[in-house]
Amino acid sequence: MSSTKKPDGDERFLRVQKDPRFWEMPERDRKIKIDKRFQSMFHDKRFKEKYTVDKRGRPINQTSTEDLKRFYKLSDSEDDEDEGDAERKKAAEGKKKKKVKEKLFEKKTLKNLG
Repeated sequence: MSSTKKPDGDERFLRVQKDPRFWEMPERDRKIKIDKRFQSMFHDKRFKEKYTVDKRGRPINQTSTEDLKRFYKLSDSEDDEDEGDAERKKAAEGKKKKKVKEKLFEKKTLKNLG
């Protein structure tokens, strides 16, 4: 079955085509982001296993490390934190500027009244 959606498809399957539960998962969401604390998982001997046959007895040439790289993405936690900090700083600066403008406006109105 093809993952492409045909507009003139069978009416019986239109509900399945429109239902997001049956859509393919986007590539950026397929891999789970893990923190740098767990980066040793990709290099540690305890996590490396070399299989010669799969569960059905067919020969394979793939290690468990390749499987880990297929399912997990090493995220730059420092970059993520930096982005979050930058957003917080911008919000705080915006609030400070707003307060300063309000104070200046109050001073101007008091001068005009007095």
